[in-house]
Amino acid sequence: MAIRTSERDPGQRFALRLRQSSARSLTLLCACSLLALTLAVLAVLTSQSAPFFSAVPLKDFLLGTEWRPTLTGGQFGVLPLVAGSVTIMIGSGMIALPLGVLSAIFLNEFAGAKLRSALKLPLELLAAIPAVVYGYIGLFYVTPMLRHVSKAFQASNATSAAIVVGLMILPLVSSLCEDAIHAVPRALREGGYALGLTKAEVTSKLVLPSAYSGIAASFVLALARALGETMAVTLAAGSTPLLAFAPQKGMATMTSYIVTTSEGEAASSSARFASVFAVGITLFALTLAMNLLAVRLVDRFRRRYL
Repeated sequence: MAIRTSERDPGQRFALRLRQSSARSLTLLCACSLLALTLAVLAVLTSQSAPFFSAVPLKDFLLGTEWRPTLTGGQFGVLPLVAGSVTIMIGSGMIALPLGVLSAIFLNEFAGAKLRSALKLPLELLAAIPAVVYGYIGLFYVTPMLRHVSKAFQASNATSAAIVVGLMILPLVSSLCEDAIHAVPRALREGGYALGLTKAEVTSKLVLPSAYSGIAASFVLALARALGETMAVTLAAGSTPLLAFAPQKGMATMTSYIVTTSEGEAASSSARFASVFAVGITLFALTLAMNLLAVRLVDRFRRRYL
């Protein structure tokens, strides 16, 4: 039987308050550390990109259509890199989002306990595969299959990158959608069955609308994950800036440019080196916007049950 706080002796009450205060202080410290780390990253990106924006106007950077950095200067229009990132993000989303939602629906609403356990293990193992392995799978297996279908596909192409990134974010979509669907009260399903609805009707007309906020947030978070993917995209998509929707061709993304430039011989005082931080802060802003959109969707469409 639990002892009430009022029945404890002064020593026990003091020890309890001390433990509660310590736990509160520890969690507050962790939360403040995360905030400080985010602000530190933002400060580094801002300070390191300042020399770049002092030499390249912000308007030319954001609206420029050519990205051709050289050792002494060049053209720094970020739109080709953004276009490459968005193309692969959309392509991977077309693969991962429907598969993730459908797999989550099946695991929650139709599969039995044994089948659910058997299917969840390989799905979760996809998340344990390193990104560089996905990149080599796209380069040495997916691309040859695509080139067998059509010779229009180049050795590095956006379609291959979209396929492997879609497989990478599939466990994230499935897991988040499964949590959102599982959170729908059982009483809502039973009410639908009592009205004569079939399992498919209960799922489509009651469960999915009730879990919409969580499902929509999982979409946005998964797409933000795809937007920031680095190694798989660098290996599979190549590093050619291209402002066009050409999934059969190689494309450079913001992350692939950061990787290839960081591995090069650009001087630390050059505009090309500083452009890495300019692209980084652009990616940071896009990812932050997508995360804020996910929070907004959850708050806007959340359904509360008593």
